[in-house]
Amino acid sequence: MRLAALVLLLVSGLWPAAHADPSPSPADSTAPDAAELARRIDLVAREIDDLRLGAVATPPTSQHGLGPAASKVYGVERGVSIGGYGEMLYENFEVERQDGRPSGRSDQIDFLRQIVYVGFKFDERFLLNTEIEFEHASTDKQGSVSVEFAYIDALLHPAANVRGGMLLMPMGFVNELHEPPVFLGARRPDVEQRLIPTTWRANGAGLFGEPAQGFSYRAYVIESLRAVRDDDDGIGGFSAAGVRGGRQSGSLSRIEDAAVVARADYGRSGITVGGSAFYGQTAQGDTTPAGQRFEATTTLYEAHLEARRYGVRFRALLAGVRVDDVAELNDANGLAGNRSIGSEMLGGYVEAGYELLSRLHPGSTLELVPYGRWEAYDTQRAVPAGFTRDPANDQEVWTVGAALFPHPQIVVKGDFQRRSNGADTGTNQWNVALGYLF
Repeated sequence: MRLAALVLLLVSGLWPAAHADPSPSPADSTAPDAAELARRIDLVAREIDDLRLGAVATPPTSQHGLGPAASKVYGVERGVSIGGYGEMLYENFEVERQDGRPSGRSDQIDFLRQIVYVGFKFDERFLLNTEIEFEHASTDKQGSVSVEFAYIDALLHPAANVRGGMLLMPMGFVNELHEPPVFLGARRPDVEQRLIPTTWRANGAGLFGEPAQGFSYRAYVIESLRAVRDDDDGIGGFSAAGVRGGRQSGSLSRIEDAAVVARADYGRSGITVGGSAFYGQTAQGDTTPAGQRFEATTTLYEAHLEARRYGVRFRALLAGVRVDDVAELNDANGLAGNRSIGSEMLGGYVEAGYELLSRLHPGSTLELVPYGRWEAYDTQRAVPAGFTRDPANDQEVWTVGAALFPHPQIVVKGDFQRRSNGADTGTNQWNVALGYLF
C-alpha cells in the first residue's frame, strides 16, 4: 500500500522538484522534508485502505427499519460489507419469590449471541444481506448456529422496492432493531418476546419503501406460524405462555398455510408513530387426535410510539394476539385445565431514558442513560369454555437501571427487575449486560 501511495505521489507531482534537480533554488526552500513526505504517504495509504474496505470502515447508520450494523450493505457503492454485534448477560436472581418461598433460580452468565452480517452490493439496484447468529457460545452445550435473515433486495424506486428470502418480521421495536446499543435494558422487553416472538423470521417476499418524506412501510407474504407442537420438526407450538413456540424460522417450514404481515411508520422531528399486523391460519394441515380439521386463524397487532428529543428517549408499545379454534388447538397439543392457549393475549410497556452526560457536559466522549420501564401482559387474557386461566401468566415487570456508552457502538447496561404475577410466584432479579455493534 505504501508503494502504491508513493506512485500516486510521483504521478500527482507531490514529490519535490528538487528530487529531479539536485541544484537547489530559492523556490526549493518550501519543499516538504522527509517527515512531511512520510506523513503524506500515510494519509494516502489510509485513503486507499478506506476505498478498499468500503462499509467495513464506515460508522453504521440505520436504514429501512434495520439496525445500524445490519444496514451497512446499503452504504456500499459495490462489493462486500461486513458488520455484526454481540451480547453477554449476567443474571442474579433473588432467593425468594413474591410469596416468600424459595425461588430455586440459579445465577448465570451467558454469552447470548455473536452475530455476523455479510452483505454484497451487486450494483446500484441489487444487493444481498445476511445475518448469521452464534448463540450461547458453543454448540457443544446449548448453543446453536442459525441464519437470522438472508434476503435479496431489488432497489427500484424510493417508493416501492422488492425484497425476498428469509425476512425479519417488521413488528414492534426489537424484532428488527435488536442490536444491544440500540435498545435500553439489559434484557429485551418481555412483551416483545411473549406477544411479539422475537427474534421472529420467516421465508417470504414483499415490498418496502418510503413513498413520502417521513413515511415508510414494509409488507410481506410469508410462511405462517405453526400452532401445533411437533417434536420431530422442533416446533413447540402455541402454549399458555404465548405464540413464541410457533415460529418455524424458515427451516423446512410447513406452508399449508401462508400469512401476511405489514407495517407502516411516520416520523417527524424525532417522533415516530406506527403500527403493524400479522394475519394467517396456523394449523398448517394438522388435526385433532380424532382427525378433526381446524384453521386456528391468528391475528397479531401492535401500535407504537417513539420519541428522541432534548436528550429524552421514550418508547411505548401496545400489542395483542387473537387465536381462533383454541379448543381444537388445545386438543391437538394435549393441553387441559389452566394450560390452555390464550384465545386473547394483551400487553404493553412504557420506557423512558435520559442522555445525562451529554446534557451536563456537552462534548463528552462518554454517555450515561438512566432508564426505567413498566410493562404488563397476560398471555391468557381469555380462554375457551371448559378451560381456566393460570394467574401466573398475568404479569407485571418494573425495570430500573442505567446504560453507559464509552463509545456510541459499545454499551454496558445494569438494571433491577421487580417481577410480580397473579399467582405471587414472581422472582426479582439483577442484570448486567455488555453489548456492541460494528
